[in-house]
Amino acid sequence: MERVEFEGAGVTIVGDAVGPEGGLPVLFLHGGGQTRQSWGNAIREAARRGYRAITLDLRGHGESGWAPDGVYALTAFADDVRQVIETLTAPPVLVGASLGGLTALLIASAPPPDVAGLVLVDVATRIEEEGTREIGGFMASAPNGFASPEEAADAVSAYLPHRPRPKDTSGLMRNLRLREDGRYHWHWDPAFMRPSLDAPRPDPRLFEDAARRLKVPTLLVRGGRSRVLSREGAQAFVDLVPHAEWVDVAGADHMVAGDANDSFNDAVFAFLGRHGGKERENG
Repeated sequence: MERVEFEGAGVTIVGDAVGPEGGLPVLFLHGGGQTRQSWGNAIREAARRGYRAITLDLRGHGESGWAPDGVYALTAFADDVRQVIETLTAPPVLVGASLGGLTALLIASAPPPDVAGLVLVDVATRIEEEGTREIGGFMASAPNGFASPEEAADAVSAYLPHRPRPKDTSGLMRNLRLREDGRYHWHWDPAFMRPSLDAPRPDPRLFEDAARRLKVPTLLVRGGRSRVLSREGAQAFVDLVPHAEWVDVAGADHMVAGDANDSFNDAVFAFLGRHGGKERENG
């Protein structure tokens, strides 16, 4: 796994890259509040199959730069990723979850730059307000941070009771920052939350218009237990994009790759096999 850096639209974007440099690029874009490590073993599985897998920390997240003006509009995320795509050797397949998915939708629907395909993970043109409020509530629930990583792990466990609480919390440090106040805070720029809580939501017609313009192969992966994307919302997207494929991952909530990584990989790599070119022969 190689740590890579790109110049985004005024911020440095940090990522990891793995797989043959000549392989079809697959660009993974995480959801709000997540990091480039949010994809389980999907990145290494992509590399094993001969793809060039690149996973990014979006602006204001993980190790990527914080917006100097505090602006975290969807267009800013999209401009960063467009800059990254311009450096790649071939048009990538975009795999985006939640915030990363909406970012990918805007890019894929309005080339240049060209992309080879689009995978939306538990997000579409119509999402459920209650589910998004739950996510926003969790992200805003610890403004003063945590006394220890264990306390942060307790908060995550309470929010995601269907996941076993890890006995070793060292991995959680990728998502925490020890600040000068001596407390552990989530990794993202606090300014990222202000638009989410205070600003009006983007006009849904923006995403509907983008969906109608899609020409590239498209897959929608929905968590079977999702409270963010309903089956009706998924069907509404497929009605807008008749060539789109749709897979439900049973047992998965909104964070599909983390909840059911094997099933997520099966869906995504089957799609890439059909539309993203042949995998490199292994062995």
